Amino acid sequence: MGCRLPYSMTGFGAAEGPAGGGTLRIELRSVNHRYLNVTLKAPPEVASLEAEIRDRLRRDFERGHLTISARWVDAPGGMPPGVSLDAARARAALDRLRALQAATGLGGEITLDLLARQPDVFATVEPESPALQWAAIEPILGQAAAACRAMRGREGTALGAELSTRLAGIRDRAALIAARAPERVVRERDRLQAAAVQLLDGRTLDEARLAQEIALMADRLDVTEELVRLEAHLAACDNALHGSRAVGKELGFLAQEIGREINTIGSKANDARMQHAVVEMKGELERFREQLENLE
Repeated sequence: MGCRLPYSMTGFGAAEGPAGGGTLRIELRSVNHRYLNVTLKAPPEVASLEAEIRDRLRRDFERGHLTISARWVDAPGGMPPGVSLDAARARAALDRLRALQAATGLGGEITLDLLARQPDVFATVEPESPALQWAAIEPILGQAAAACRAMRGREGTALGAELSTRLAGIRDRAALIAARAPERVVRERDRLQAAAVQLLDGRTLDEARLAQEIALMADRLDVTEELVRLEAHLAACDNALHGSRAVGKELGFLAQEIGREINTIGSKANDARMQHAVVEMKGELERFREQLENLE
């Protein structure tokens, strides 16, 4: 597969077309979800094809909560609802009206109009929907899915640019720390040397012992390995953003690894400018993680 930009998990698509003698409209809405989750709201004749609908959507989507709504724009066959007459209920209603007339001693004529208004004498009957074939629905669902996928792609393009900006921000601060680290070691060496001279108060300074302590200090403060691993994780994020698969979970794992390296650098950064850069890197990483919530 070729290179592509990431996809958002938020989108909408709709399509309609002929199916089963009528016109069917399908709407697909997509929001964030850790896995692929499908909810179908449809007439019984469409809901009977739920398994096929789910399988079809797995071809286009890997993550997200998908809500599929289907409704008839024109009823199958174009048949309007029918009306049924319950003759037995009509005769019973007529008998009750005559009994009421006799009981109250009221006169008047029991008309057809009055009888027709009695409950359940007439009832609306929905026409029986014909069985639907998957071949009739699949093209409509495919068009709705393509429209939703296109919208997710447009949002994903903007999201990918935002994520790349956050990675660049972390990389810039890391470069500042890399440039600052050697100066910090020199300052710490001079501070340690001055403190040793002051404590000895004129006595002879053991240069070899001091050199050993300075070497140990430099090793404790060295952030070279953390910066190398951090850059490797940032490069992996760049590659994932321009890969050919869903990358939300992969970037989530890499974000955790980036966070570990930043925390370790922070624990070694006893320098105001380095600590400030670490705080800024943590802020960029937090914004990166927030955006990941909407990435497929």
